Amino acid sequence: MTGRLEGKVALISGAARGQGRSHAVRFAQEGAAIIAFDICAPIPTAPYDLATPEDLEETVRLVEAEGGRIIFGQADVRDAAAVQEIVDRGVGEFGRLDIVSANAAFTCFVENTWSITEDQWDELISVNLTGVWKTVKAAIPSMIAAGNGGSIAITSSSAGTKGMINLGHYSAAKHGLVGLMRTLANELAPHRIRVNTIHPTGVDTKLLDNDHVKSFLAENPSWGDNMQNALPVEVLEVVDISNAILFLASEEGRYITGVPFPVDAGFGIR
Repeated sequence: MTGRLEGKVALISGAARGQGRSHAVRFAQEGAAIIAFDICAPIPTAPYDLATPEDLEETVRLVEAEGGRIIFGQADVRDAAAVQEIVDRGVGEFGRLDIVSANAAFTCFVENTWSITEDQWDELISVNLTGVWKTVKAAIPSMIAAGNGGSIAITSSSAGTKGMINLGHYSAAKHGLVGLMRTLANELAPHRIRVNTIHPTGVDTKLLDNDHVKSFLAENPSWGDNMQNALPVEVLEVVDISNAILFLASEEGRYITGVPFPVDAGFGIR
């Protein structure tokens, strides 16, 4: 099947690389116009390099190579005014908004929950939880005004389904997204806007493939026991998550709302 998102407009946060880039390209392949943004700058407590402006430009190139239209910009999900500006600019250009992929996030291993510094806690929660709220807050009025229904997919994590040691702040944020999703699913149902969370296991992106994570796993080899999938696959590809969000945004997922949607190779049943 092709053209499942023909005529629709999708907003994607954290779109410069990894899952966000994959979502932008995959949605463009299915006919959607894209509104994309990313911070493209360091965050002090993020222990690895984040995306760059050049990464975002590559996402734009890949979308346009698929024949897609894209409005893009640098914006921090913690900056409500900047997020609103990119949403308004995209809706002004494309005339509507149908799909939101609230994807922007980072992670950070810690010794334990009580050793997390206030800066580590505040920055991660502000990006991974509050930033999602600011993203949907900016997007929802335009979705309602368009009157076409729609789909909001919030990227949580397998760490949003159970407690995971050494990730107290990350797990708390990802659990918090489920509560936000369930509330929004009830509030937006009268507008035919569906809201779900996506819960991936490990995915082959820089969030997982970086020196911080590799160093932590080398120093704590038993921690890998926390990341065992039931299916014989070590990590998922980014397109696996894109296809799940595509399914939820398409007519195939038109009656699915309020669901924590696992894309985890059976991680959650181990």
